Amino acid sequence: MRIVFMGTPTAAVTSLAALLDDGHDIAAVYTQPDRPSGRGNKITFPPVKEFALGHGIQVMQPEKIRTPEAIGEFRALAADVAVVVAYGRILPEAYLTAFPHGAINVHFSLLPKYRGAAPVNWAIVDRERETGVTSMQMDAGLDTGAILLQRSTTIGEEETSIELMARLADLGAEVLIETIRRIDTIEPIPQNDTLSTLAPIMKRSDGLIDWGMTADEIAARVRGFQPFPGTYSSLGGLKLTVRRAVPVRGFQGRPGEVLSAAGDSLVIGCGSETALGILELQLEGKRPVLARDFLNGSKLSVGDRLG
Repeated sequence: MRIVFMGTPTAAVTSLAALLDDGHDIAAVYTQPDRPSGRGNKITFPPVKEFALGHGIQVMQPEKIRTPEAIGEFRALAADVAVVVAYGRILPEAYLTAFPHGAINVHFSLLPKYRGAAPVNWAIVDRERETGVTSMQMDAGLDTGAILLQRSTTIGEEETSIELMARLADLGAEVLIETIRRIDTIEPIPQNDTLSTLAPIMKRSDGLIDWGMTADEIAARVRGFQPFPGTYSSLGGLKLTVRRAVPVRGFQGRPGEVLSAAGDSLVIGCGSETALGILELQLEGKRPVLARDFLNGSKLSVGDRLG
């Protein structure tokens, strides 16, 4: 099948590679424009572009996709279907109807749950036990199109959003290949909008720790808000990022209060008389360290407060 692929991050590369392995003709790859990143603001290519160039695939990176010229260029590719995996832009109707089979999206949740930009992160933050992947016939709404195929998976108790995303990328590629192979026989199922939830794009402020939350809630945010926005508090006027943490028992104190600060044990009081054991953290301007190394180099004591 002749396919136009639209995607940007590493998670989308897995699906693109699977399409090539399955023998499909990739007419072109659409991805976000190159952006500066890092301390030196060096221009970097999106992962999908890197992969496409390495396989001799035409790469398109339009700054604007709604112009008549951009739409005409897209239609001229004369593909059978567009496949969209984390492209990062809302496509206008003209793109969704340009090809005979329209546009198929691989979405990293069990729709209609977690419509939006960050379904993996919010599923962990909300302490869901299960998530999955949906292939969907795209329409003009935000992840509202008819469901084609779905596959579920359990979320690990200590799994981070980075780890879960890697697993879902593999699962998504499998679902995509099956969807394409069965595209003429699958009966689309309309979504039940009354069951929908939203997974909005994350803001930096989402990562600020409210120590009045329970330890379970904070630990879920530590796992879910990776790599952005991170989960952070403050110590001595400096940003303190919590990179790994687990709820612990046997401690009780005020929210934000240091309840243990010796050896490997760094425990902070949380809401509802719970406590959080911090395993790895990073003080502003320093490298990430384990709790023991942090405590060896700090004057943090029981009774001190974070935040």
